[in-house]
Amino acid sequence: MTIANPAADELGSAAQRDRRKRILDATYDLAKAGGFDAVQMRAVAEQADVALGTLYRYFPSKIHLLVSALGRQFDEAAQRVTTREVPGDTSADRVLHVLRRMSRGMQGDPQLTEALTRAFMFADSSVAAEIHVVGMSMTAIVTHAMRGGPAAPGQEASEQDVAVARVIGDVWLSALVSWVTGRSSAAETAQHMETAIHLILRD
Repeated sequence: MTIANPAADELGSAAQRDRRKRILDATYDLAKAGGFDAVQMRAVAEQADVALGTLYRYFPSKIHLLVSALGRQFDEAAQRVTTREVPGDTSADRVLHVLRRMSRGMQGDPQLTEALTRAFMFADSSVAAEIHVVGMSMTAIVTHAMRGGPAAPGQEASEQDVAVARVIGDVWLSALVSWVTGRSSAAETAQHMETAIHLILRD
């Protein structure tokens, strides 16, 4: 079975883009209603009005599908965040402001967050392309927050900033996993993130 390339899909026809959107929309709806277990490939195909074989051509497995949905969620967050100024006196304050908002949004939809996060936990090397999309969006969000606002033309994040952003992204996702699996409360998760960010970003 051929593994779909998300980048190639995005460059496809309008019909392909619409089909992919319907599939991911159906995935969100099913996950919101019933979490990870509710997202079954046949149910997604029926709700998206596509043939089951077509669904598998786009997404070879349920894990590919859910991690792609997570990637779209993060990409949309990155597009919103990176067009505005981020409040805060220090890079730590700004990063915490953005991550708190993202955390509240995800914790406000626990079934969907459980489904997407569990898929990310289960993902193996065959889902590398989809995981890369998640990582790139998270890095864009964090580097923007560290800087405080949109980059000037030609201004790129330094290798150091990208490396720091990746560590912060890993810590945040780990904290999210702890919340999803019930190992920490929302308040404990927030405190863990605050401590970690202030340790990493010593302004």
